[in-house]
Amino acid sequence: MGKIITISNQKGGVGKTTTIINLGYALSLLEKKVLIIDLDPQGNATSGIGVRLNDSQPTIYEIMMTNLDIKSALIKRNNIDLIPANIHLSGATIELINEPNREYKLAKALDKIKDDYDYIFIDTPPSLGLLTINALAASDEVIIPVQCEFFALEGLSQLLKTIKKVQSSINNKLVLNGVILTMYDIRTNLSKEVYEEVKKYFEQKLYKTVIPRNVSIAESSSHGISVIEYEPKSSGAISYMNLAKEFLQQVSIEV
Repeated sequence: MGKIITISNQKGGVGKTTTIINLGYALSLLEKKVLIIDLDPQGNATSGIGVRLNDSQPTIYEIMMTNLDIKSALIKRNNIDLIPANIHLSGATIELINEPNREYKLAKALDKIKDDYDYIFIDTPPSLGLLTINALAASDEVIIPVQCEFFALEGLSQLLKTIKKVQSSINNKLVLNGVILTMYDIRTNLSKEVYEEVKKYFEQKLYKTVIPRNVSIAESSSHGISVIEYEPKSSGAISYMNLAKEFLQQVSIEV
């Protein structure tokens, strides 16, 4: 059975989508079958792997809001599969309010395909609304990316409270897989201080591999490919390959 993992942080710009694309591609190179669910109305994971949607292409919005088979929305791209999203998904938050079992719409859809993959990653919007709740309700684990900045831990307490609420009332199998530090700058004391602060806060749940601030990572996103394809010898590409290897060790540990 495939493992479903949400990557979440209600702060924007912390590297959620970048991590999903590059970790997913790195795992595909390690012979794992990967599916990405774009659950952000901005559709950055969709465009980030080079997919340009036409009007006839089903998205995660149609999957959640109708009885459309999730397989009809699958797109194969760059060694990984994708369920895309676009701005139509922004209406789902309002439309779901009066729906019965609204927290389980995504989980129900994923039941049909989760055995087809080793890992299913869900990219969430920078909020703790119904879309993120749907992602957490459908997931086995959650990964939190944290940017190496002064207010790194700001808002994380609310995210952890939300995770605990989901665990207690919606999805008792949900666990924290780990925390990934992104945009790490080895030249600054701030990055080192943030690392120590996050390590103290999350202890053994902090990944040893950090993702550096690297121009190739940003450039690869604009080209619609992973940094591993764009510049395989860059520090960003090497870090994501190392992260994938550490991830495979991390998820094998009982938590």
